[in-house]
Amino acid sequence: MPVIDDLHNAAQAELPVHPSVISKAKRMIDILGAIVGLSITVVLAIPIAIAIKLDSPGSIFYSQIRCGLNGRYFRIWKFRTMSVGADQIKHLVKNEAQSDQIFKNENDPRITCIGRFLRRTSLDELPQFWNVLVGEMSLVGTRPPTPNEVIHYSKHHWKRLNVKPGITGEWQAHGRSSIKDFEDIVHMDLDYQRKWSIIYDISLILKTLKVVSNKTGAC
Repeated sequence: MPVIDDLHNAAQAELPVHPSVISKAKRMIDILGAIVGLSITVVLAIPIAIAIKLDSPGSIFYSQIRCGLNGRYFRIWKFRTMSVGADQIKHLVKNEAQSDQIFKNENDPRITCIGRFLRRTSLDELPQFWNVLVGEMSLVGTRPPTPNEVIHYSKHHWKRLNVKPGITGEWQAHGRSSIKDFEDIVHMDLDYQRKWSIIYDISLILKTLKVVSNKTGAC
């Protein structure tokens, strides 16, 4: 998508590399965490797959192109939580978010019954540990946007892509899907970049585990 590439090049022209991107300690934690996460995924994959198949026809996994570090495209993986063809009818569902940069609908009719459970428990995100293992994502970072979201970015929004996208991050640890204002998400992502350290990453992982166990802000 040349339009997105042009916007990205202009926004990134003079930005330094964020220290988290070149941190060997962070990468080591990502690899270890991904190995543990994929081990859990293997154990849970069969019952999740059976539940998905019994609930609705279609594939077990769902993949989508997202924008990662510096806007680079990569394919993200999840357990499928929506009916087949959900992307094609997205325009029929009301966006409850306050801007076009994100899409939110608490009662999205495209989500299957088992899909709602997988989302509440964040089990749908287990396959993303593969993205972490191969280096496309990190355990902690920013939410990876779609190209259609990025095309609406203003210049300051690009700064949130200065770090690798994460399975969790500031907004997941402090509200998850209850946050519907994109500028709030951007503020949190940039705040994460300012606060970043290995200890801070670990604290966000622990907060996320607490939020997920309480099902806070899930939809």
